[in-house]
Amino acid sequence: MKKLGKIGILFIIALCLSLTVTACGGDNKEIKQVGTGSGKHNEIKVEVTFKNNEITDIEVLEDKENEVLAEPVYKELKETMISLNNTEVDAVSGSSATSNGYIEAVKDAVKKSGVKLESKKATAKKETKEDVEQTYDVVVVGAGGAGLSAAVEAQKAGADVVILEKMPTIGGNTLISGGEMNVPNSWVQKNLKIEGDNADIFYEDAMKGGDNAGDPEMVRILSDNALSSAEWLKDEIKVEFIDDQLFQFGGHSYKRALIPVGHTGAEMITKFKKVTDKKKIPIKTNIKAEELITDENGKVTGVKAKSSEGTAITFNASKGVVLTTGGFGSNVEMRKKYNPKMDESYMSTDTPGTTGDGIVMAQAVGGEITNMESIQTYPICDPVTGVISLLADSRFDGGILINQQGNRFVEELERRDVISQAILKQEGGYTYQLWNEDIEKISHTIEIHKDEYEQLLKEKMLYKADTIEEAAKAFNIDPEALKATVEKVNKYAKAGKDADFNHRGGLVSLEKGPYYIQKAVPSVHHTMGGLVINGKTQVINKEKKPIEGLYAAGEITGVVHGKNRLGGNAISDIVTFGRIAGQEAGK
Repeated sequence: MKKLGKIGILFIIALCLSLTVTACGGDNKEIKQVGTGSGKHNEIKVEVTFKNNEITDIEVLEDKENEVLAEPVYKELKETMISLNNTEVDAVSGSSATSNGYIEAVKDAVKKSGVKLESKKATAKKETKEDVEQTYDVVVVGAGGAGLSAAVEAQKAGADVVILEKMPTIGGNTLISGGEMNVPNSWVQKNLKIEGDNADIFYEDAMKGGDNAGDPEMVRILSDNALSSAEWLKDEIKVEFIDDQLFQFGGHSYKRALIPVGHTGAEMITKFKKVTDKKKIPIKTNIKAEELITDENGKVTGVKAKSSEGTAITFNASKGVVLTTGGFGSNVEMRKKYNPKMDESYMSTDTPGTTGDGIVMAQAVGGEITNMESIQTYPICDPVTGVISLLADSRFDGGILINQQGNRFVEELERRDVISQAILKQEGGYTYQLWNEDIEKISHTIEIHKDEYEQLLKEKMLYKADTIEEAAKAFNIDPEALKATVEKVNKYAKAGKDADFNHRGGLVSLEKGPYYIQKAVPSVHHTMGGLVINGKTQVINKEKKPIEGLYAAGEITGVVHGKNRLGGNAISDIVTFGRIAGQEAGK
């Protein structure tokens, strides 16, 4: 055998070293791997890049999450995972489903890659990039529908405006709502040839729905401006509403609730975000307002806030502060303080950020509150999570409510509080909603809310059945009793009159299957109480005088809905009074 030359030996040594490095984990070699996870709205697919056994990049390849909600969630999780080189991180507050899907996808990619991650020690918290003192004309606190409406209008009035939001994402309860908006005499009513509705009838419905406890002046403003608010959303914010369908929520005399494309508030928040981006209105997330600043005369001149890193930041407001922080549905202690019945036994449909902060801040500078004991539950919610069921909006097109005995027990289009109380009186404190494919073809709720449908199927809180007998057996209901109830409904639908509960929308035949049956419970949904404001949205003090420089709009206020808010009135409220607040503060 020939001896190798010196150069040949060096070549073999170099080759061996190269192979050894590759076999030991691919140091200095970049690896890319795709992983998938289950988000809120279907699969999230990511591509993770590794180098030297570390995560260097994470790119989202495919997802169906709401863009406005998901973008900051992905950004925060990506930064945390890369800095710690670890996938064992906490979900972003208020976005657990999207967060968990993203985390699951990254973990899947790590597992497939075979890379062994070695966690890095957490470094000192990064410095807040915000200046510790800032000055604007108008400071809006809360980035839900009311706050975004106020900010856009304040800037239009010529003000330099900023929005503060304590959560990582914008949208608040508006984002997770159905987004329906009650509007009398709308273009959709005209398309559907619904005649006779007007602002006066809307006013009477809203007053009666709140047991005549709402401030007549404020309800009048709501009624007279609902149409112009909807047209503003459509024409200026570019919110798309379905032009051939309306809902008739409980307590309303007409079908008048506009439905946004997608049947959720995501349409509105997404379009608002595009507008604020275009107009360069800054939205500062992860900034929690904690205290209002006043001068020697009691005028509100700014807000003291803290970043998520704990840095104190002062936001001066030369013209005014607008509070749009929502209600207190997620604050159990505050609920119990004003209404002891609304304790831990109730789950909530609200976002985690709905904790009454703005109410408390305004009280500290003399703001008056009213109606705080009036806390509404939404009757049809997931018994496992407490989340509102948008899938069950089929109730507004003919779905019926039954108890464990298979009997109807309330009009399905009654007020939310009436239905909720009726449900709680039934065996187990729950109800079942039953509808068929014919109703589904009208509502399209399963088609639109596929993620919720699949979730309820997994939880065994919903079943699809070919026959009434199968639907009954799914939840151990007496099949004969349910058949008798359905036969009665079919009879009433044919006659055009509900002899048992006087269903104001008219019952729909359930003669044909397939059927859908869903279990549901009431959850805390809306707090009608809050700050007292006047027609200019100025916050009123205990002496019944306006607090100069302080405005409020939306669920933080307590004078619009009385003892009970009718479904679909919240969006009309937040946009109408949010706009007024922005216009007044921006003067």
